[in-house]
Amino acid sequence: MQRSPKPPFESAALTRHPTSMWSDLARRAERRRRGAPSFARGRPGRRVLAAAAATLCLSLIGSACAGSTGQRTSASPTPVMPLTGLSITPASGTRSVKPQKGIMVKVLGGKIVDVTVDTRGEPVTGILDSAATTWHSRWTLDTATRYTVRATALDAAGKTVTVTSTFRTLTPRRTFTTQIFEGHDLTYGVGMPIILKFSRPISDRRAVERSLRLWTSRRVVGAWYWDGDATLYFRPRWYWPAHTRVRFVAHLNGVEGAPGVYGTHTLRQSFVIGDSLIAVASTPTHHVRIYLNRHLFADWPISTGRPGDDTPNGTYLTIDKENPADMKGPGYNIEVPWSVRFTWSGDYLHDAYWSVGEQGFTNVSHGCVNLSPAHAKTYYRLAVPGDPVTISGSPRGGTWDNGWTVWFLSWRELLRGSALHEAVRAGPKGSTFVDPASLRPSRAKPPLSAPRPRNAAPT
Repeated sequence: MQRSPKPPFESAALTRHPTSMWSDLARRAERRRRGAPSFARGRPGRRVLAAAAATLCLSLIGSACAGSTGQRTSASPTPVMPLTGLSITPASGTRSVKPQKGIMVKVLGGKIVDVTVDTRGEPVTGILDSAATTWHSRWTLDTATRYTVRATALDAAGKTVTVTSTFRTLTPRRTFTTQIFEGHDLTYGVGMPIILKFSRPISDRRAVERSLRLWTSRRVVGAWYWDGDATLYFRPRWYWPAHTRVRFVAHLNGVEGAPGVYGTHTLRQSFVIGDSLIAVASTPTHHVRIYLNRHLFADWPISTGRPGDDTPNGTYLTIDKENPADMKGPGYNIEVPWSVRFTWSGDYLHDAYWSVGEQGFTNVSHGCVNLSPAHAKTYYRLAVPGDPVTISGSPRGGTWDNGWTVWFLSWRELLRGSALHEAVRAGPKGSTFVDPASLRPSRAKPPLSAPRPRNAAPT
């Protein structure tokens, strides 16, 4: 299966406010002082980030607050509010700072024109308000890390003042780690959720959700869903668009996931959504339809679970595949070729050369979906983890968590499982949380865009 070329994702670059008066004044001030201005750079071996969203040049506080001097004219000059204060929180010398407090820079009587953060930890990005009077860091700070913050402000007379704060964040006694299922640059099916596993129970789930960000080469809307207190899924509202590239960052270093329990790392991963491969099996008609990239690829005869061993209804996802798989049960222990698993309890789509005569006519399996050798081989070669497999028409309902079962959930149920109860809108520029009420009504049509509602209920 070929992969799509990697699209250019936007980095967390600085943005600048177009404030012509302030930027002109700043440029003049800097030319008088040392020539054309530039954003500060860090020392070798250190990571430095200039304040997000500043087009102005740099600022300072304190005694540099006097009004400008010069010859009088017939017109009275416009009164200028003096720059009366520039502050950084945490204050210099502070130790054991809680990382979730972040960094705050404020100015009175002027505008912030530059903030640089010198640290050996993760680079620090920030947000400047529209008035350019308050700047705060975007994510939690790293634990057990030293920071030096330098902030500059400018008043309307073109005078600047700079202050510096050096502090250190706390070293936690208890920590949690996080793992992501997706492997680096590996390919997954259009139903694949992002799966996060936490080493400790998470009680502040809102803080964890706020730390997560996605970049997707194609626009996607989805939501986070907590399955217990240590597993978190991201599932799109509809199936992923085929050939979407996904980049994920969890800014968990410094997040207090439970009282006194902190994350100590930033988790990053990139992966690919491959072709759209969707299987829809009907137990009463004894056929499975295979859709490849939104077109009917095949309609194959099958045999599903016999009465008492009925294959359960639901939209599952392929988990893994084996050739052969060692299958054991009451009265059998065999090696089965071309086997693709979709439940933890042992349901597969697989080669069943022994039941070819029943396929298309009756259900004789122990719960698996039996295929002919040729059809099983074809499906096996196409399948990757996360391809949707829908079983319908069975008297037996599906069981939550018997496989990757997030597509059992309706969109409303998915949103209820989020601590923030908000949707996530992702694209090439990153992701944001949005009010679900602001989204357009769903026009997804099963089975190609999404499964049918209540697909796990017994028939």
